[in-house]
Amino acid sequence: MGLDIGIFPLGNSLSSEFLERNSQFWFAIFGFCLGFGASIAEPAIIAVASQAGQITNGQLDPLTLRLIIAVSVGLITSFGILRTILGWSISKIIIVGYIIVLLITYFTPPAIIGLAYDSGGVATNVATVPLIVALGIGIASAINGRSVLKDGFGFVALAAITPMISIQLYGMFALDSSFNIEQLASGQTQVVEDEAHYEEGFTIFTVLRDLFKTFFNLVPIILTILFFQYIIIKKPLANIKGVIFGFIFLVIGLYGFIVGIKLGLFPIGESIALNLVQMNNVFFIYLFAFLIGFGTTMAEPALVAIIKQADRMSTTKLNVTMIRLLVALGVGIGILVGAFKIVNGYNIWLLITILYSIVIILTFFTPKEIIAFAFDLGGVTTSEITVPIVTAFGLFLATNIEGRSALMDGFGLIAFASVFPMITVMLYSIFFYKKDKKT
Repeated sequence: MGLDIGIFPLGNSLSSEFLERNSQFWFAIFGFCLGFGASIAEPAIIAVASQAGQITNGQLDPLTLRLIIAVSVGLITSFGILRTILGWSISKIIIVGYIIVLLITYFTPPAIIGLAYDSGGVATNVATVPLIVALGIGIASAINGRSVLKDGFGFVALAAITPMISIQLYGMFALDSSFNIEQLASGQTQVVEDEAHYEEGFTIFTVLRDLFKTFFNLVPIILTILFFQYIIIKKPLANIKGVIFGFIFLVIGLYGFIVGIKLGLFPIGESIALNLVQMNNVFFIYLFAFLIGFGTTMAEPALVAIIKQADRMSTTKLNVTMIRLLVALGVGIGILVGAFKIVNGYNIWLLITILYSIVIILTFFTPKEIIAFAFDLGGVTTSEITVPIVTAFGLFLATNIEGRSALMDGFGLIAFASVFPMITVMLYSIFFYKKDKKT
């Protein structure tokens, strides 16, 4: 509800205001500030940076990693705004981006590959994703000759690629020759604070404290919007009540959802995962991996909101239910493949190279209207619900399988959860495009 009445209208309104003033420079600066401010305070990014710092015994500095991710997201958001205004091809840009990612991964220390890929997934959160998607949709719908699906999407995919590149480059230069990968195979399994459980008991103080924490994560976004709206644009917000209530609903709803997951889903999932490992039956591990990926994605609020927004604003009629099922199916398959990698100890670089190569090939056959939308759906799935559950499952599985390291094998599931929705949506669009042509 918060996204629908507050965030989406706000994004469309800001796009219209900047375009009316023909101020591409300030629009690009706004994009940078929005991406940077949202990422620097994102809890998932803080967690990933802390993990990297502990894995490398401080050779990768957590604060530096957070700054690199935030700057990367800020720059690419700024670039995405200019790309949409100027009408540059998103498919070519993303293909080049994926090729760069794969080439750099070949030279990256294996210890941080999974973390680097996961950082791309967590760089976008439940408030940032809908807002930058709304900006793109607002730009595309306001400029004559632009298509909402073709030109308005692509921001999320770009925001996921750049942190992968920048963190791997930083890791290549920051890790010195004394860093021993073999150290990862022993000891050190608890690399992060336990975020999978909620403290027992509720008091008014703890509820208010956690609500404030949730609100604090949105403060950089709010300050950025207010500064540009009132100082640069010099015009009051058109729908101030809707925006205020939207952010209030967003804070309350997000807090309630996270508490519900920690109280209910995490303990059950952890218990089931432990019992499955003890049963020594990989079939049920894979089945659980698929179902947990499918189920969490079907419950992802940002996914539903963005598909409905795209359907509402686009001239192309979208089957909302079918796309939602396809994305959930893709995430389920992705987590299954990730679990297969952990159980068998396969190299993440090889599997990711194969999968991204498939994505690049499919891009040449996918209808141009759908490409950017499909790429963004891969990023939307890695939001506030899917990321913590999938990350916890990967770490727990790797920790409890003999011969596996939580640090080397437990990370990277987010990358698989991101790439398979792109594949399923593209395959679906290719099939129905050919069917429509024959008709």
